[in-house]
Amino acid sequence: MARILVFDSGVGGLSILRVLQHNQATQSEHHQWLFCSDNAFFPYGLKQEAELVERVVRVLKQLSAQYQPDVIVIACNTASTIALPAVREQIPVPIVGVVPAIKPAAALSQSRCIGLLATPGTIARPYTQQLIKEFAADCTVISVGSSELVWMAENYLRTGIVDQPTLYNILTPLRNAIIKQHLDTVVLACTHFPLLIDALREQLPEVKHWVDSGEAIARRVAWCIEKIDPDDSITHHTANTNSHLAIFTRDDGNTDTLKRSLAHFHLNTMVITAID
Repeated sequence: MARILVFDSGVGGLSILRVLQHNQATQSEHHQWLFCSDNAFFPYGLKQEAELVERVVRVLKQLSAQYQPDVIVIACNTASTIALPAVREQIPVPIVGVVPAIKPAAALSQSRCIGLLATPGTIARPYTQQLIKEFAADCTVISVGSSELVWMAENYLRTGIVDQPTLYNILTPLRNAIIKQHLDTVVLACTHFPLLIDALREQLPEVKHWVDSGEAIARRVAWCIEKIDPDDSITHHTANTNSHLAIFTRDDGNTDTLKRSLAHFHLNTMVITAID
């Protein structure tokens, strides 16, 4: 058994948590799931890099000291590509990051035309461009950067409503590429976006493959769990593994609207751990 902390600035990390809970390799009734949304600093994509590194390290150090997770998943592309090395230097437990799933998408595409749906910051980041150069050099990559989709996913978990006309407009470049270049694969390079997968498929039914990092993360977490020393694991913690926590870093008056959605992820206890 293990205590697994999934961390993001908003609720996008829930898409990773869902895969972890459903993946055979990481599924266990004996694991304790902790999900933390650093809503006091949301959204990460608008922050300066140095400021973000300091914040992510500080929050995860406090969470690690308070909750003693066995594995930490940074379920945010922005935080992973910027802060992962610094976090690993400071926290002595396995840290798993998320990167855009460009390599598997390029392997799947038959038309050699793929879409990259991400935040503007992720698309502009040199790390992402290097992934494209290394793994998708023979593909045409249609990049669509949207911060609005992040807010759309946040709103969807609170209301169950997707703004279909706005989504239609955001996806126009991909729709055009389907017509002109037979685009057949789309990378969801923000953990918020898989939460909108049903609406995305409805808007773009021609896309054969929607690719995100969830399964790769689950495999890595499973590997980390196998390496845990039983003497250091949750078996020696005092936590109740029937209690799965949703942790927020600020009470913004809006967290209660997530309770119904959080229940779908077996997160039965909401906690405010103030970190300003």
